[in-house]
Amino acid sequence: MKPLPLAIGPFMPEQASTFAGRVDALYYFLVAVFVALLVLTYLTYSISQVDLGAFNITAALSIAVIKALLVALYFMHLRFSPWLEWVVFGGGLYWLGILIALTMSDYLTRGWPR
Repeated sequence: MKPLPLAIGPFMPEQASTFAGRVDALYYFLVAVFVALLVLTYLTYSISQVDLGAFNITAALSIAVIKALLVALYFMHLRFSPWLEWVVFGGGLYWLGILIALTMSDYLTRGWPR
């Protein structure tokens, strides 16, 4: 009886060097995404210290959307996911939009003195 080969993830031992190269490349790419998130966080802080008028909110939200996309695409591995996971992600964003719209409609229709 022939012994079964030791498998490393989905790869066989003769492919281990190729697998290791891919893991190293992915590791460095994820570190680069993390550094980009740190830079964007510092940029958000820096923009908050400068008075840009009404543009402050727009700039901060734009940076926040970019950071959320980086996290969703790379750290949650959504970029390389099948279409059904994209549908679930879109459904979650749609639900978040409904909740924000209902909250804002409640807040804006109250008779508070402004």
